[in-house]
Amino acid sequence: MNVTHADESTAATTIPEEHRADVETLWEYHNMHHELRPCDVGIGLGSHDLGVAIIATDLYHRGMYPLLVFTGANAPTTIERFPRGEAVHYAEYATEHGVPTHAVLVESQATNTQENFELTHKLLDGRGIAVRSAIVMSRPYQQRRAYATAKKLWPQVDIICASNPLDVDSYVCSIGDVNKVISMLVGDTQRIHVYAERGFAISQEIPVDVVAAYERLKQSGYTSRLL
Repeated sequence: MNVTHADESTAATTIPEEHRADVETLWEYHNMHHELRPCDVGIGLGSHDLGVAIIATDLYHRGMYPLLVFTGANAPTTIERFPRGEAVHYAEYATEHGVPTHAVLVESQATNTQENFELTHKLLDGRGIAVRSAIVMSRPYQQRRAYATAKKLWPQVDIICASNPLDVDSYVCSIGDVNKVISMLVGDTQRIHVYAERGFAISQEIPVDVVAAYERLKQSGYTSRLL
């Protein structure tokens, strides 16, 4: 049987049925399901996912914040896609889609989630901008870790998490690599526990069904993003 390019493309973006329930369990766990409301600032966390810039731009136009900060340098997974830096490319997307340049700040040095918040805090403090509330935008499966990190480093700020509102299948198609997405889900689940233990984030409950799904996916070989 001949395998066409279309068949290969479909396989690359199709969640294996034997893993679907576990993938959906982790996907749902990392979604904080926060209700959006206007905040002092929006913070877009850099990554390989342009969806962060898309939702950040949309929420600005919906009046959810008057100021938007994009934070992020580069990682091995983003250098080819965003060669000038994640935050720089996100800011370009926002301004190209109608966000005024005066409403966008760029923090271009952070290389991890902890630095995202530390350097954003420093940037805003340096400009005399008081922050009592923030909408933090990230990859969908980074929401819980972003929340835990922000509450550890910036406990006085009311944190609301948001992501580009895609279901898991649509998200996999947008990234184009199902193995990458599942491995990132597994890696971020591990980090919820490990980062709390190391003092990088607040502790959060991990339900037994989430632990079981994580273990099964890990045993199935989705380990490339484990610490």
